[in-house]
Amino acid sequence: MDDALVELLRAAPLIDGHNDLLWALREAHLESPTDPDPDVSIDAPAFMTDFPRLRAGGVGGQFWSVYVPSDLAGHEAVTQTLEQIDAFYRLVARYPDDLEHARSAADVERARDAGRIASMIGVEGGQSIGNSLGALRMLGRLGASYMTLTHNDDLAWADSATGAHTHGGLTRFGEEVVREMNRLGVLVDCSHVSDDVMRQAIDVSEAPVVFSHSGARALADVPRNVPDDVLELLGRGGGVVMATFVPWFVTSEGAEQNRAWWAEFHRLRAAHPGDRDAVTRDMEAWERDHPPPSVTAADVADHIDHIRAVAGIESIGIGGDYDGVPTMGDELVDVSTYPLVFEELRSRGYSADDLRAVAGGNVLRLMRAAGSVAERLRSRPPSTASIGSLDDEPTPASS
Repeated sequence: MDDALVELLRAAPLIDGHNDLLWALREAHLESPTDPDPDVSIDAPAFMTDFPRLRAGGVGGQFWSVYVPSDLAGHEAVTQTLEQIDAFYRLVARYPDDLEHARSAADVERARDAGRIASMIGVEGGQSIGNSLGALRMLGRLGASYMTLTHNDDLAWADSATGAHTHGGLTRFGEEVVREMNRLGVLVDCSHVSDDVMRQAIDVSEAPVVFSHSGARALADVPRNVPDDVLELLGRGGGVVMATFVPWFVTSEGAEQNRAWWAEFHRLRAAHPGDRDAVTRDMEAWERDHPPPSVTAADVADHIDHIRAVAGIESIGIGGDYDGVPTMGDELVDVSTYPLVFEELRSRGYSADDLRAVAGGNVLRLMRAAGSVAERLRSRPPSTASIGSLDDEPTPASS
């Protein structure tokens, strides 16, 4: 790889919007609870992420997902989220020469200057707050930098891209969640949400929103990706789409397989009602029998080109989603491969300033904007609203 390009990415710094290593580590530990935690300071081939490969990829900032499944009962989801945040802090404490917790753009730049990877907490899915603004505030105090409003299931206050769209978007309580996130300085993440929630969140939020790991729907027709009208709104509002590398969300062939995946998933849920372990086991077997089409740097660059054409260069970032899927294919195999995407962009005429903006400059601007909004809203008292007080008859989250 081009050493000068890697140095450009490190200096930018390259900030990735979504990495699921913490969940992968949790699953590995649960499978062998007597084993020590896997050491990711050296080559860790069981995962897509370790520090040598992050360094080779030029990564200087990482949003670490504290994902928990979206069909967990409310209190269980909150507890597991706290456990994942604890795992984040243990990871940072275990590797102080490599990682530094960051909550602001200034923190990211300070970590970069010290030669560390700035590490942010990304809460993946509003199930993690258990329908409680108080729980949201505590996640903010624990350092949450963004919260994805939903994951794969509808919540009692927001529709998922892949749910039943029970509410037609955000409920009144869902709007209050967005407002409280603005007050806390927690980025509103619209990956995984329905189109209506995308549009409503952009309208309600006083800070620009982010899509931490999504693509352009015009190129891969899956509900997880962003339609052009939302890209236009995002460009006008200063938001950022962090382009994902996930095979099912990048190519038309991947999108077709994604539809087959969801058909099998719904079939298994109907066949094993209430048995999450059985569904997970059978889906993993299905995935082994149906490997996704490989994704190339050119495929990802096509999405970046499209987002640029519709929303502008300031609306693009990178959100690989490594260790969140079984495979990325044959080219973008792990976190060392980010420079391949930037080499492709450079070959398409992107300037050094463009590359720095896509790598991390746009996300740093977004973080500063969210911080400014939170500072302006500091005098506003915490909301004491409950879901019952705002939504007359809240619909239970789907499972």
